[in-house]
Order: sequence, then structure tokens, then C-alpha cells
Amino acid sequence: MKKKWFYPLLGILFLSLSAFAFHKFYVGVFQVEYAAEKKMIQITSRIFIDDLNNAMEKKYHKKTFVGTEKETQADLDLFKKYLAENFTIKINGQTKSITFLSKEVEAGDVLVCYSRIKDIDKFKTIEISNTILVDWNGEQQNITHISAFGTKRSVLFTESSRKELLKY
Repeated sequence: MKKKWFYPLLGILFLSLSAFAFHKFYVGVFQVEYAAEKKMIQITSRIFIDDLNNAMEKKYHKKTFVGTEKETQADLDLFKKYLAENFTIKINGQTKSITFLSKEVEAGDVLVCYSRIKDIDKFKTIEISNTILVDWNGEQQNITHISAFGTKRSVLFTESSRKELLKY
């Protein structure tokens, strides 16, 4: 009886793993959290390093090495510009300046970035625009989790859905 289920399950497992080997997923994960006690919005971004450098090369016509041993200050400056142009937040209809704090490499191929927006009092609306990597690859999806005032929401940004307005 066990053999009856073992081989079909083994086949499904093999096909699943093969699918991952032949098809790459283009996903970024972003966390936007309002810390009321600090009057601040904290942003954590997780982006694949190779995709990021490819997108920046396409946009700026310059090879970059962000998140690698070859990274230069010029690469980092261009990366900050890229973030500012492709990830924006409006609070109550007003664009807010996002301050890049730091970055680190996770699992060898993911760039984790930390940013914040200071001096944010209670708000009624937050509008997020997230086009990170979308212009480079139409299959890119950016999952963005937003936590504020005790509620958590998730938004999927794609080529056809680039911004979202949330009301509180």
C-alpha cells in the first residue's frame, strides 16, 4: 500500500523541484511598519541582488555591483537614487522623504535594505508606489506588508498595479 503512494509522490516532488530549476520567480518582499511610539515608518526591503543590478544597468546604462564584493560608492549612490525613484510613500496626500539607513546581504543572494520616514503623526491615508524591478521585468511581483494602528494588510504590486492607497 505504501508503494502505491510513494512513487506518485516522488514524481510530484521531482516535477516540483524541476520546475523551480527551470523557472525563476521574480519576487521582492517589502515590510512597511508604522511605529507610533517613535512617530516613524520603518521600511525593510528584500530584493534579489542579481535582478537589482540588472534592473539598474537597464535603467542607467551602467554596470553596477550592489551587494557584491565589487560594490563601489558610486554603485551605492546609484542604488539610493533607484530606490528613491521606484519606491515612494505619501502620507495624507503628501510625498514623504525616505531615508536609506543600511543594507546587508542575506542568504548570499538577497539584499535586505532598511529605511525610514521620521516625524509621522497619526495619519488617515498612506499611498505606496512600488515599481522596484517592474520596469526591468514584467513578471516582477512586489509583495508589500503594511502594519499600522494594529492592522496588517498585504498588497501585491505588479506591472499593472503600481500603487495603492490605504485608508485608516
